[in-house]
Amino acid sequence: MKIILILLFIFYTEQITSQNISKLYEEANASVVLIKTWQPEIYSQGNFKTLLTLEGLGSGFVISNDGDIMTAAHIVQNAAIIKVVFSDGEEVPAKVLYSYPTADVALIRLTELKKTPLSVVTLADSDKVKIGDQVFVIGSPFGLGHSLSVGYVSGKYSPEKVSSGFIKTDFLQTDAAVNEGSSGGPLFNMNGEVIGIASFIISHSKGFQGISFAATSNIAKELLCDERPLWTGIEAYFITGSLAEIFNLPQIAGVMVQKVAPQSLGANLGLQESYYYLQIDGDNLAVGGDVLLSFNDVPLTNEKNMTKAWSIIHNLQYGDTLKAKILRKGKIMNLTFIIPKTEKFSPN
Repeated sequence: MKIILILLFIFYTEQITSQNISKLYEEANASVVLIKTWQPEIYSQGNFKTLLTLEGLGSGFVISNDGDIMTAAHIVQNAAIIKVVFSDGEEVPAKVLYSYPTADVALIRLTELKKTPLSVVTLADSDKVKIGDQVFVIGSPFGLGHSLSVGYVSGKYSPEKVSSGFIKTDFLQTDAAVNEGSSGGPLFNMNGEVIGIASFIISHSKGFQGISFAATSNIAKELLCDERPLWTGIEAYFITGSLAEIFNLPQIAGVMVQKVAPQSLGANLGLQESYYYLQIDGDNLAVGGDVLLSFNDVPLTNEKNMTKAWSIIHNLQYGDTLKAKILRKGKIMNLTFIIPKTEKFSPN
């Protein structure tokens, strides 16, 4: 009799939990969006150059009635065109406001009004999250419409302070499934509040295998709402040692520009992206573009200086001048750009 009562209790508890999650999903679903991106890429083979357009998919969620949307930085960092698709099927263009790739968080804003009212999420205090808390993720895996996955918080990785405490990261580990297209989506607690932004998975098969990570809501608020780091739009590759010698760098190391997004800080500075692909040590490296040597006289030769240079970019204000020394087709050049006034974000 005791065993039967225990089984009935477990069944009843599971039914209540299932009903609660279903209700929470219905309430939160309209605030979650699919993000589609397009990125031009020049591919060179021999004497021929071809302009390709690469399409990316991700998720995000609305945090203000002004049309501000949080997502993962890796989804929009190099995007030339961004379209946001809502749960009702309406599609609205957007642009990047701020991005912090190290923590994998970014803020984009709709550039046109949505025809119907926006549904806005509440950001919770992620410091209160405990290992074992039940959570759920809403995203658009493979762009196939909204999907729900449920799991538990299985780990917490507190902010790591490196190189004088500048680079910031803060992640939650969960077993809730995150697949391609779901990254950038919200990680909810059982109150329907966002505690994280789905970021990346650890997998040998490139599919979900039980371990995924989400940037915390607190680090997202701190970086995107308070500090507002400039969107560089740059994807780059640090080269040193024998590679630096092969490319005839005038210093022991530098940063090979891989991609530059239109209208980003990198594009305004005048950087040229790479277009010719080589396979080096099993990795594809794009070459032929600019090699960054320094930012504001800080040589990009080691981790400490890289962090210092990133700190300079991160703290740029209206009217500040950014200077870059580059190597372009064997010649050393100097580029400058005066930072214009950026849009301010005010959470509702």
